[in-house]
Amino acid sequence: MLVEIITPDAKLFEGEVSSIKLPGTNGGFEILNDHAPIISTLTAGEISIVLDKGQKESFEIHGGVIEMQNNKIIVLAD
Repeated sequence: MLVEIITPDAKLFEGEVSSIKLPGTNGGFEILNDHAPIISTLTAGEISIVLDKGQKESFEIHGGVIEMQNNKIIVLAD
């Protein structure tokens, strides 16, 4: 699935991933390929992604929103 992580200053990440863990306002959650469409608010915390090649990356955010639809995730983060 395609993930874009965007802040007001820059695009932090764009690429194919196998999973993403996010700090949701009501608790952390993970999204895998073919997940149902979702929109959620995010709180301060860490976004962790696992790339298709098994490599891991993480990003600290102060809040934001996420939308997933048709295996494309857009994260608008502070």
